[in-house]
Amino acid sequence: MNDLSEKRCLPCEGGVAPLTRPEIERYLKKLHHNWKVNPEATEIERIYTFSTFHDTMAFVNAVAWIAHQENHHPDLDVGYSRCRIRYSTHAIGGLSENDFICASKVDRLGS
Repeated sequence: MNDLSEKRCLPCEGGVAPLTRPEIERYLKKLHHNWKVNPEATEIERIYTFSTFHDTMAFVNAVAWIAHQENHHPDLDVGYSRCRIRYSTHAIGGLSENDFICASKVDRLGS
């Protein structure tokens, strides 16, 4: 099994099909069990919780660094002690391997 966190995102300008539900399920098995796919199978999300605002912001900054390095950017909802992170490949209106690569890299941050 390939370690997704060792892969790099490939540019996606559209023109390719999003992952199918069975493909998504295979990729989900490679991530932390707290990642969930939405009912439409167009995005994955995970909620992280922290004990302090500082810890939350350090996490958000680390996620931003990953996004910058991979040129693949999540949607973040940030509060005092939590961060909800959602990945989707907007150019194709669904999920691509890039979403799972980034989620795997975020998993390596811990929590």
